[in-house]
Amino acid sequence: MNAAIKPSSLKGNIHAPTSKSSMQRACAAALLAKGKSIIHHPGHSNDDKAAMDIIQRLGAKVDEVNGELSIVSDGFPPDSHRDTTHLPKASGTPLAVSCGESGLSIRMFTPIIALSDQEIIINGEGSLLNRPMDFFDEILPRLGVVVKSNNGKLPIKVKGPLQPKNIEIDGSLSSQFLTGLLMAYAAADAKNVTIKVTNLTSKPYIDLTLDVMRRFGLKLPDVKNHEEFYFTQETHYSSLITHDYTVEGDWSGGAFLLVAGAIAGPITVRGLDMMSTQADKAIMKALSDANAGFAIEAKGIKLHAAEMKAFEFDATDSPDLFPPLVALASYCKGQTKIKGVNRLTHKESDRSASLQQEFGKMGVKIDVDDDVMIIHGGSKVHGAKVHSRHDHRIAMACAVAALKAEGETEIEEAEAVRKSYPDFFRDLKSLGADLNNQFSIFNFQ
Repeated sequence: MNAAIKPSSLKGNIHAPTSKSSMQRACAAALLAKGKSIIHHPGHSNDDKAAMDIIQRLGAKVDEVNGELSIVSDGFPPDSHRDTTHLPKASGTPLAVSCGESGLSIRMFTPIIALSDQEIIINGEGSLLNRPMDFFDEILPRLGVVVKSNNGKLPIKVKGPLQPKNIEIDGSLSSQFLTGLLMAYAAADAKNVTIKVTNLTSKPYIDLTLDVMRRFGLKLPDVKNHEEFYFTQETHYSSLITHDYTVEGDWSGGAFLLVAGAIAGPITVRGLDMMSTQADKAIMKALSDANAGFAIEAKGIKLHAAEMKAFEFDATDSPDLFPPLVALASYCKGQTKIKGVNRLTHKESDRSASLQQEFGKMGVKIDVDDDVMIIHGGSKVHGAKVHSRHDHRIAMACAVAALKAEGETEIEEAEAVRKSYPDFFRDLKSLGADLNNQFSIFNFQ
């Protein structure tokens, strides 16, 4: 499906999408926390649906009532003997789960699934099939888990039970591996063991993981400088039977709305928590450094179009901000420099190359110098025929840049937004974006 966008002026109020980072972590925590959990403001992106499907396959009961999720679980594994024979599976074949295209789900749920003494097959779809999974081949066997991968790629077969031990891991590729280990260690009641981490990226996302674990009453480690996570002898579990959790607004998806407002506003974006631990809240610093027109008010963040200047930004801990930052930089006079390019290779696409090529079609020159991306902004952005590269964030970045381009922009395979923000185009249209009528009626639920 293609989306055609003509130059537009935006106006109105919009609520930020639900955070899939928060939603997926909440699903995992609800699986591990015995009892009933209620999740308010749940997401419905493809990644969210993948997480819900996984926990159901692992034994949790999930119901949606009046827009809220009720998750009932006996924990995972369901008892201290790790007897998982109750898990649903086809006769004579191992249980299989699919993570869809969710990088967070594969990295977070694999250590959790490895708590089971059954062999379980973990698979995925699309770009996830090409992402490296060597981490599991290297780390999980040290924890007593039998792992069989497809030469470091999916599908993966794991058979536990995972046994928490002192271990050191490299956190340079993604913090999501650490998220999975922390949750698995908590579920296994790890005692007197430490996870040491070197070169940890995206530290704010680990803070989000720890916050979710705390909210669901899971065992928490003592943390030292985001380098050592020590699980003590003591076990302190919440006495709560029902866990209530409200999923945050998503700063990753909200960043596109904020940039859209800075380019083509005035609009007000609601539902983003200024106290959030999400790494992509750093978009506010970029907007400030670019002299974007915005004001933080009680009801939301108000943005209006203004003349903006080039800025410098370190996105090492927030690589998902590259696409909206490139859209922003396209309308900033001068050369914007964004650090952290090395984090972009193993995404839904090679985002560095995708951004260079697709924005190049729109007349925006982008250079890459080692770990730094240089965007030459301030010249005219031209409407063009671009491609999402099957990457939700590339599709949204091109759409935002198209709002003040000269001429119409057509985005091929724009349905990629389903992965994280299925209502993106509907929300843009509600703010006044001139989208072609055929695309605007598509239902991405």
